[in-house]
Parts: sequence; structure tokens; C-alpha cells
Amino acid sequence: MDDARRKTPTWARYALLILGTAAMLFAVGGRWDIPLAAWISPVLLLRFARTGRAWSAAPWILLANLAAAVFWIDESAMGFNAVIIAGAAALSLLQTLPFLLDRLLAGRLRPWMSVLTFPAAVAGSEFLITLLSPFGTAYGSRAVTQYGDLPLLQVTSIIGSYGIGFLIAWAASAVNRFWERPSRRSARSAVVYVAVLSTVLLCGGARLAFSPGGGATVRIAGISPSREATEALQAALQRIPGGRRDVAAAPPSAVRPAMTAVEDDLLATTRREAEAGARIVVWPEEGVKTLEADEPAAIAKARQEARTSGVYLEIGLGVYSTAAPAYGRDETVFIGPDGRVLWTYQKAHPIPGSETFTPGDGRVPVVDTPYGRIANVICYDADFPDLMRVRADIMLVPAHDWREYGRAHTQKASLRAIEGGYALVRQDAEGLSAAFDDKGRVLAAGDYFTTDRQTMVADVPTRGVTTVYDLVGDAFAWLCLLAVAALTILGIVRPYRHVPGDRLRVRRPGDLSAAKRG
Repeated sequence: MDDARRKTPTWARYALLILGTAAMLFAVGGRWDIPLAAWISPVLLLRFARTGRAWSAAPWILLANLAAAVFWIDESAMGFNAVIIAGAAALSLLQTLPFLLDRLLAGRLRPWMSVLTFPAAVAGSEFLITLLSPFGTAYGSRAVTQYGDLPLLQVTSIIGSYGIGFLIAWAASAVNRFWERPSRRSARSAVVYVAVLSTVLLCGGARLAFSPGGGATVRIAGISPSREATEALQAALQRIPGGRRDVAAAPPSAVRPAMTAVEDDLLATTRREAEAGARIVVWPEEGVKTLEADEPAAIAKARQEARTSGVYLEIGLGVYSTAAPAYGRDETVFIGPDGRVLWTYQKAHPIPGSETFTPGDGRVPVVDTPYGRIANVICYDADFPDLMRVRADIMLVPAHDWREYGRAHTQKASLRAIEGGYALVRQDAEGLSAAFDDKGRVLAAGDYFTTDRQTMVADVPTRGVTTVYDLVGDAFAWLCLLAVAALTILGIVRPYRHVPGDRLRVRRPGDLSAAKRG
């Protein structure tokens, strides 16, 4: 490590930092992601960290992570506020820790242990983000940058999305070992990695190629209100200054006609799609915006439509209330073909810094139907893998995004389908709507901003599969955290050092002869 620091010119080190940071900007789970950038960035930033002193390199890595977080917020049009900025800083600090640990332990562990320190720490940090922060996998997950690489993503059905982060970081660690100390041993380490990655890709490809097809399907229609009705309601709401409380307190005549027009549009489209063969119809998150006093009537009309059309109907409701502190609710109601309400679900993870709703209890509802076991969450809930571990055949995800983030957010949700072994239907009010099978393959898609007809129709498999991840949960992520703890203790209590010839000797106080003999 000291040799590498002496041999690397200062300008070259900071070139690594700049290039690594630039690559990371395009690997943040946003609309401008480049999958390869997620593999290149940690190689360069790890090299920068290893060629400098640990505590002098760490602030620069922190700034690189913070720059990426700010870039993601800006490109996704999230808007900056105190909660989001504080969250970005906290996540950046957590993402810096794997680089710091690697730098501190790389020269104190056996080579094979050293190579695995960084990937274990990366996977562990990604897991901690979903465990401790309110942001889930919305930011900080390397798996979401690999959307479309289905053979690679199949490994998430075994070890979860954290496994992708592990593989990407392992590549960086293996490359850096050879870069730092070319030898047969370091080359062997790279060969082992290539063999593991090849196995993952081959097995993932085989899973896709030999997965059973031709089973029973059900036609599901995801519908959003027409653009005209949506824009008329938005205009009515914008005429009322303030937030949800002010809308709820305004004269009903100021908003009720526009709200009713949206609801009637959705009911009419539900009837049309039922006549065309849909057996399940999904409205988007807050598809119907309603005053609290009008909510029972809105649900009653939907129940009547489900009964008349003979469909399972899920409606998204945005309820406006004068009751503090939430001033409303974000909920879904699932209605059977007989008009019975099968569940009412409250959003479990309101967006931090944006939504004031009181979170639901986090119990994902599931009901048996002739079309398999159907479950439901709302939009941002799907960014939390633990919540999404549900024994279901079809997961309904009504959502409401915006132009800059809708496509990326829907693509992220496809990971939950692979992990959970179920089909996933995400109907987005203003974004990309899509249906995925249990391998993450796209069954249908529709972009609100590129079509005049806000309907997506898909023939969705009615039987999912039980995945290893469904059975063991986050065991791999916990093992990574335990490995990091064990390696840290080992590096402190019983350090090793590299000697000429790439051999290892135990560093013992006063034992100089061993080093000379090496």
C-alpha cells in the first residue's frame, strides 16, 4: 500500500477521483443512468482511496458521494428541502464507509480477505440504508442501475438486490488488487471473480430460458384519468393557495366538480376495459382525489361499477381532510366483483420531506382470488424490499410520479418482482406504467407523456414462484455485515502484512527476521 502511494503522482490520483466521480453521476438510479458506469466508478474511486492516506482520502470520497446524491436529486426533479439535503448527506457518509474500511484494512488482512472486505461493506451499507433510513432503495442501490440485464438480476431471487452491489464492488476490489500488485496470486483472484460472475450470468440466463411459460393468465387493465380531466383538476387545486388543509377547508364547489369529473372518467374507462375482457382493473395512486365528506360516496360508486362490470377493482384515493397533522390519507380500496370491499390499505412509507400522511401499519394485504393471490402496496412502498416480501402471485402497485422520475421509479420496482417471485403491475398516474412477470420481463408498458390513451393492458400470469430470497430474506446482507465486523476485528487484533514475493507473514512485535527472510 505504501509502495502504491509513493508510485502514484498526485495529478494521477486526483484524475482518478474526478473520473470516478463523473462515472458515479451516471450510476445513481436516475433517468440518465449508464449501467457500465456503476462498474467503472468504484474501480477508480477505490484506486484513489488506496493510493492516499485513509483519513485524507475519506473526505474526498464523501464529497464524491455527496455530488452524486445532489446530481440525482436534481436530475429527478425531487426539489431541495432540509429533509432531503440531510438525507443525502447521511447516505453519502454511509456510502463512504466501505472505502474507508477497505483503505484501513487492505494491508492488514490476508489477500483473499482483503479482496472481500470492500464488497461485503458495500452490500452491508446498502442494506443499512433500507433498514435505517426512510429512503429505501430509492437511492443508494447499485442493483437499480442494472435494469434490463435480466440474467444478472436473477441473482436477486436468491440473495436480494444487495447481491448486485456485492458483485459490482467485488469487481472493483479484484481489479485493484491486480493493479496494485500484479502477480499470479492477484491474477488468480481475478479469475475466481470472473468464474463466479460467469456462473451467475449463466444460471440467470438458464432461469430465463427454461422458466415455464404458457400457464394461466388474467387480463389486467391499469387506467389513469384522461389528460384533460387531470389538467382541469390540477388547475382547480392550484387556484386554492396553501396545502391539503386549505383544499379541504375551501368551498366544496371550488373543487368538487373537477374531482367528480376525474372519478367519472375512471369509472367509464373501467367499464370499457371490462367489456374488452379485463378481469382486474387498477387505478393509480390518488387516482381519485376527494374531500373527506365525499369519500363514502366515491367508494360506493366504485363498488357499484365493480359489481356491474364483474371485475376486481382497485381504486387509489387521495383524501383531503382538515384534521392535523396529516390533513388527509393516501389509500387504496380493493373491491371484489360482488361489490364487497376486500381491503383498505394506507401507504406505509410516505415520501420523506414531501408527504405528511400518517403511515399505515405496513401489513401488506393479500386475498385469494380465482386469479391467484393478489396483494397491494402504494408507489414508494415498493422501494422497501422487506415490506415487499409477501407470498403473492400478483402484486398491484398504484403510483403517482412525474416526468423526470416516473420511468426510473417503475424500473426499480421490477426488482421486487424478481425477488418476490410474483408478477407486478405498476400503474403510474403521471409516469411510466408497466407490468412485469416474476423474472422481471416486461409484459406491457405505457408512458403517460407519450400517449393520448392512458390505459395499459397486460395478460399477467396467475401463478408466481417461491424464491430463495422469499424464504431466507436478508440473510446474505446480514452475513455481509457480520463479515465486515469479523474482518475489522481480525485486522486490528491480528494484522498481516504483505512482503516481497506476494507472501504473507504475521507481523509480531520485534519479529524483523521474518520480514528479512521474505
